[in-house]
Order: sequence, then structure tokens, then C-alpha cells
Amino acid sequence: MWKTEKTPSIFKQALIVNKKPFPWLKAFLAGVAAGLPICIGLLFGNLEYGLIAGLGGFTYLYVFPIPYAQLARKLTFCVLGITACVFLGTIVAPYPIFTAILMGIIGSIAMFIFGAFQLIGPSAIFFVLVFAMTTGMPTAPNEAFLRAGLTFLGGVLSWIIAMSGWLFNPHGPEKDVVRRTYLDLANLVDSIGTEKFNDAKNKVMSSLKEADQTLTVGNNPWHTKDIYKRLIVLNIYANKIFLYVVDEFDECQKSLSSEFGEAVRIIAALIESGSIINDSLNNNLPHPNEMDEKSTLLFMEITAAKDSLNESSLTLKEQMHILNPSAKQTLLGAFDKNSIILINALRFGLFIVLAAILAYEYELNRSFWVPLSCVAVMSGANAVATFHRAIQRSFGTVVGILIASVILAFHPSGFVIPFLVFLLTFITELFIVKNYGLAALFFTPNALLMAESGSQGKFAFTYFASARLIDVAIGIIIGLIGVWVVGKKSASSRLPHLVSKTIRSQAQVLFALFSGQEQKIDLKNSTEINKMQTNIKNLKTVYDTASGEIPVNKKAIEYYWAIVYSIEQLGFLLEKYSNIKDRPILSEKGISQLLFIFETMAIAANRQTSVTKKEIPEINELPSIQYVVEDLQKNFQKLTYSQS
Repeated sequence: MWKTEKTPSIFKQALIVNKKPFPWLKAFLAGVAAGLPICIGLLFGNLEYGLIAGLGGFTYLYVFPIPYAQLARKLTFCVLGITACVFLGTIVAPYPIFTAILMGIIGSIAMFIFGAFQLIGPSAIFFVLVFAMTTGMPTAPNEAFLRAGLTFLGGVLSWIIAMSGWLFNPHGPEKDVVRRTYLDLANLVDSIGTEKFNDAKNKVMSSLKEADQTLTVGNNPWHTKDIYKRLIVLNIYANKIFLYVVDEFDECQKSLSSEFGEAVRIIAALIESGSIINDSLNNNLPHPNEMDEKSTLLFMEITAAKDSLNESSLTLKEQMHILNPSAKQTLLGAFDKNSIILINALRFGLFIVLAAILAYEYELNRSFWVPLSCVAVMSGANAVATFHRAIQRSFGTVVGILIASVILAFHPSGFVIPFLVFLLTFITELFIVKNYGLAALFFTPNALLMAESGSQGKFAFTYFASARLIDVAIGIIIGLIGVWVVGKKSASSRLPHLVSKTIRSQAQVLFALFSGQEQKIDLKNSTEINKMQTNIKNLKTVYDTASGEIPVNKKAIEYYWAIVYSIEQLGFLLEKYSNIKDRPILSEKGISQLLFIFETMAIAANRQTSVTKKEIPEINELPSIQYVVEDLQKNFQKLTYSQS
């Protein structure tokens, strides 16, 4: 049911402070990563070198609670990327037009890679910042290798600090996500026969997808530890239990006894306590007093999951299957002509170039603050988020510049500079989870302090403050124009075609799974599966972007919400069932009917018309797929909408 209460204004939404807890440890380590290189530079008697090395400290700002195997790869590319930005910035600094073009290219590439691989983090902001700050340094192309080397050392220090947690809890993120999956699974089992079942089912689907992704990127191909193998197998059993529940209990009207959910929670508790690394476990699961055939089989699946904790490493290895799409496949999917990721990256780069050219053309002092502000604003996920960023950036920058002006008016020197960098970085990381505007209060003076401390020029307070405010205002305006002109309805206009394309790819997977052509599909190498995954990813991105357009087409968003949701559900089930060896085989008539239904829905999506109800062939062994296809067809029977 759609909510009808009044939505808060964009301005009020931008000022909302969320209730996420403060990341104290991450904030402290981020401050250390930023301030320590400057301290080392001072110890060697060269503040300038310390400040340049401090640019590498921005690497730590890309640290998030992801598996250490993925974190190591991600931060390695961040170190190399930031180092390359310093090198290129030093080389092209004397040539404003090349500087502007290269700044746009750097922004586009970073935005595209973060979008394509769905990496969490500040995306292109700090790559562009480092490049821009380097171009603002004294022109010295002959120092390109020196500056890049110092930055690299600062980045390596951040890498070491970030990876230090691996020594104490090498698979912490993976353990946490599998534990949460089993807790959600326990809630699903408890909700059988109640009105909460569908909501619990959706939550488990989200948890399973997150667990699959986390365990996939956490794989170390050179050395797989026993604990990681057990987590992989536990996740496989979680998928089995989920599929059995949705197949056998979706229409159930009677609740199961509480022992079933409690048994699943015991497994979650074992994961949290670290008992999964023991060779023998004596924890007995609570046994229900009464069970019919279906509930007995469910309890057997739960027991098998718990018993997997006692299996040998060799047995675990035989059960493992890690499916990770290649980088080439991911990038090609994002290069699709209907991919909003590619469109956003190109738009992003274009307006960075325009902002930089404008700043250089009018010879604004420290002109890099114009494109940098443009980057900060355009980094929003959609138009609404962009306006939020503009409001937050404006508020945070005005106050932040005043703070920076006061700090710089005292001409800080010596170890006061790294202490201030540490403190401002620490506070920034504390508040970034609360509100971007609050973080900008401290990020702005931090960046200005690092940029201006190595500068020989000293300006009056009023000149300094007014120059920065003008630069930021120009950058924000250019960013907003970019979103308004280029992004207006660009996502919602792509929804019909992409829905149609995704449905057709799912029809191909259905045919491959249930026609008897293949009994075992290799998920990693299956063209049908890979195409479906890419289309679903693009569809979700486009839909999320369309929901944040200004003005938003509410009819289109509401119309497609249920359709996109059903498509995502169907894709999830098809991926899971592709791992089952003994799948049911549909008759030629049944397959033909299914393909006809899917093609009818695909045409309806393209033409934005409704469909008439058609009989869906029964898939007795896997009724959950039949139910989802029925829901998808029902969603296409709704009234059409107008995009005008």
C-alpha cells in the first residue's frame, strides 16, 4: 500500500540527522592516517613533504566494513589511483585546458568503477580533490616522481593501518553477515502461518544476497582458511533452508512450534561465539514434540546445517562453490547503452571539465575549489540526493570556511598542523555517518588547512573567506545545472525498455533451467545467468535513480515498483535453483506457455500497456517460482500510466 502522508521538503530532508552510531575507531584511525605522515615530515625537517605524503592518507577514507580480501584490493587501487593523480596533477599543472580535461576524465573513471562494481565509499571525490590540490601547488613538473612517491608512502601507511584489523579478526565481516542471515532465517521460520511471513521472506532474501556477495568478494584464491570454508557451507545451508521454507510453507496457515526458530538461532549464536572453528560441538538443537512430514524435513535441513560445523576441512572443500563474475563481465554490463552508471559517469566528467575551464578562464585564485564543489554536489545518487548535497555543502562550507579562516589567521606551524589535521579528520569521520553537511563543517577547514599550509601566500581574512565562498558557490551552481539539464527524466524514460529486456533475459534462464537442455548450469560461465544478473542490476540502479528525479513521475514509480520487486524476486530464485541438480523438467507445452507469458509481459512493458491473465503451467516441485510469475503477471494487469 502506498503511503499518502506528506513528504518532508527537500530542505528539511537535507538537514535530517540520522541515528547511526558514531564510528569511533574508524574516525580515530582516519585521523592517524591523515596526521601521521605530516608528523613524519616534520621529524625529517620538511613540512611540505609531510603535507604531500598526507594526501595519501585520504586512502583511509575508503575503508568500510567489508571482507579484508576485498578491502586489500580496493585500497591498493585507491593508493595507486591517488598516487597517479598526484603525478598527473604535477605534470599538467602549467596547462589549464589539459588540467580541466584530465580532471573530468579522472572523475568519470572513478565514478564509473565505483558504480559498476557497487563499491561503497566517497567515489570520485578524493581522487579529484588530490588531483586539484596538486595542480594548486607551486608549478614544478620535475618533482612529479618525488611528489608521487611521497603520496604513495602515505597511502601505504593508510593501507597498513586499515589492514591491521585482519590480525585480530580476519573474517569478521563474513562471520557477521552469515550470523545475521541465520537470525533473519529464524524469524522467517517463526513467521510461518502468520501475516509477517512475506516481510520476513523479503528480509531473508536481502540477507542472503548480501551474504553471497560478501563471501564471494572475501575469497582469497591463494589460501582459504577453515573458518571461511565453514561460513561458505553455512551460507549454502541457509539458502537450502530458505528455498525449502518458501516452497513448502508459503501457503501454510498453521504456525510451527518455537523449537524450529530456536534451533536456527543456536546456529547463529555458534557463529557469533566463534565455535564454528571447533572440531567437535556438543550443542544439541531443541527437538519439536510433534512434526509432520514437511516439518520433519525442515528440521533435518536445520540439523544438517549445524552438523556441517563438525565436518572435516576436506569435506567442506568438496561442498564449496564460489561464484564471482569476472571484472570484464562486470565492466561490459555497466557499458550497456541503457546503463545509468555510464550515463552518470559521462555527465559527471563533462560538468567537472566545464567547471574547471570556467575557473581557469576567469583566473580565480586556487581555482580548483570550483570543480571540487561541483564534484561534491554531483556525487549524489540521484537528483534529490544532489539537491540535498547542494544544501548540505552550502551550509557546511560557509561555516567551515569561517572555521578555516580563524585557524589560518593564527598561522599554525610545527606539530600544531598535524594535530589539527588529525582532529578535523577525526571529527569529519564521526559526523559523516550523521549528515554530510555536519561533516563539511570540518572537512572544509581540513582540506583548506592542508592546501594553504604549504602555500607561501598569506591573505587577509576577508579576502580568503570571500574567495572560497565565491568558488564554492560557482561550483555548486554548475553541479545543480548539470543534474537538472542532463539528468532530467533520463532514468524514468529508460525504465520501460529495461524492464522488457530483463524479463526476456529471465525467460531465457527459465528455458535453460526447466527445458531439460542442461541439468547443471555453470553460474560463472552461463551467458543466460550473467545477462540476467547484469540486466537486474541495471534495472535496480535505473529505478532508484528515477525515484529521485525532479520532478519525480510518481505514477511511473508506483507502477513499476511492484514489477521491479517481482523481477528481483524471480531473479533471486532462478539463481538459487540453478545450483540444484535434479530440477523438474517441464513439457514442451509448459515451456512454450511460459515463454509466451514472458514475451507478452515484455511487449507490454515496452508499450506501457496492461496484459490479460494467462494460465501459468504448474511447477509442482518448485511452486515458489510459479507464485512469483503469477504476481508479476498480476502487476502487469494494472492500469497504464502516462510519462507526460
